[in-house]
Amino acid sequence: MSASQVHHHEHLPPGHLKRTVGFYGLMFVSLGSIIGSGWLLGALNAAEAAGPASIISWIIAGIMLTVLALVYAELGGAYPVAGGTGRFPYFSHGPLAGFVAGWTSWLQAVAIAPIEVLAAITYVNSINKVNENFPMLHTEGAKAGLLNGRGLVIAVILMAVFTAMNLAGAKFMSESNSLVVIWKTAVPVLAIVVVASLSFNFSNFHSGGGGFAPHGIHGIFAALPAGVVFALQGFEQAVQLAGEAKNPKRDLSRAIITAMAIGATLYTLLQIAFIAGVEPSHVAKGWGSPLGTNPADYGAWYTLALAVGAGWLATVLIIDSVVSPAGTGIVYVGTTARLSYALGEEDEMPGILSRVDKRGTPIISILVTAVVGEACFGPFPSWNKLVGVVTGATAIMYAFAPVSLAALHKEDGGRDRPYRMPAPKILLPFGFVSANLILYWGGYDYTWKLALALVVGLILFGFGASRAGTDTMSMLRSAAWIGPWILGMVIIGVAGRYGDGSKSWLPEWIDLLVVIVFSLVIFHYAVLETMSREKVQAAIAKDAHQIDYVGV
Repeated sequence: MSASQVHHHEHLPPGHLKRTVGFYGLMFVSLGSIIGSGWLLGALNAAEAAGPASIISWIIAGIMLTVLALVYAELGGAYPVAGGTGRFPYFSHGPLAGFVAGWTSWLQAVAIAPIEVLAAITYVNSINKVNENFPMLHTEGAKAGLLNGRGLVIAVILMAVFTAMNLAGAKFMSESNSLVVIWKTAVPVLAIVVVASLSFNFSNFHSGGGGFAPHGIHGIFAALPAGVVFALQGFEQAVQLAGEAKNPKRDLSRAIITAMAIGATLYTLLQIAFIAGVEPSHVAKGWGSPLGTNPADYGAWYTLALAVGAGWLATVLIIDSVVSPAGTGIVYVGTTARLSYALGEEDEMPGILSRVDKRGTPIISILVTAVVGEACFGPFPSWNKLVGVVTGATAIMYAFAPVSLAALHKEDGGRDRPYRMPAPKILLPFGFVSANLILYWGGYDYTWKLALALVVGLILFGFGASRAGTDTMSMLRSAAWIGPWILGMVIIGVAGRYGDGSKSWLPEWIDLLVVIVFSLVIFHYAVLETMSREKVQAAIAKDAHQIDYVGV
């Protein structure tokens, strides 16, 4: 397939995406995605899963995701295209791989805004006066903790507001988000300083129920999908807006790395402050309820602030419980729409998804994102239920990036790269292994459901390919590694030790070794299946108008 043979949609006018987002806009989009409901709810979930050893969980996640952030920093700088998480595999392994990556990216991103809405509602509902006079969650029976009718109405309204802000354009969204992110970063820093100064119990790190690691290494790893990885993800969101960056080659890599460094440091300090801040008597027999009260399930930092005597901080946290998730939700409605835009650029998908208005706003994609996001409140009406699904889908999305970069090093190595990640021969396989470990730790019950979601996506793609008359066999050859990879992870999941339905046939540590070895085999197989140099160049040429843009 030569460059001249690449078929283009006849995209409906008017215009293209407009380049209006600068460095701080990009950095704040990534940082604002990292600092969302994760900081409000992640520390409690991690402490319950791993006790004081949850600090190690944050460090492990920080190392893994920092490596993946370096991968995205190089890809984003070299190939600054809208919806990059779906386009990079398209450049290296063709339309089918690009679709699978884009579909997975879209599935995880489309659920983030609903998650943030649920987090805000859940947190505010933990205030006694709200819970008594304007309850938004069911309090009893099988539906306890889920949205009631009133909560559902509020959730739908908030999603509509997020959508309206994105329809105003990327420049408006990124600039308004910058102000929100400054607030979102300042509040957790304030929480760390205040709580640590009022209550810092060193004994909690070693003398509580079970000591430093009450649930052993299993607890440390189990904490990762229980909110830790979810909290730290989002650094790649600057990549999704690359097609609207003023100077993507200069700004993208710096924005991603800066956001990830700030986020990882902040979350680790939050976990330390949380563990040291709780009342020692509440964890004397274990970390099942570190704050000792039921509302802590919803308002962890709010409850902790009251416990240490900082009522004014509790008030600030309640305000932040709306501002912080809302800021992240607004960003994800916008970046998810850019993934829809990128999918629309594939010949097998409806071209209307990549239609933009005269301001460069992908209106149809934003509306599709909003409708699907609203629908998420049906099957996933609670924060915890959505987090597991999103973490697994994010792991699959992240796994594509190191494979694509290794492949593009091989077949497009001469391209100018404003940023080059260090030690790629070591860190690229490490990144792929990390993503698969995150998927495994998330649990078999989520892995098989995600595999089923991919099958649904492939059915849609097959229908589109048939309609477009695409050379399916050519696509299958370069994407042949994806099937064995996902199937293998499902099999390892059922034989492993995490999630409902897993059989624990693999002993502890042996299961991790199996995931690592399997991942390395798939990684090298996938790189071998890279398209020919001619096809890679033809695929890249399709987005040349974005990639070759030189910012001012």
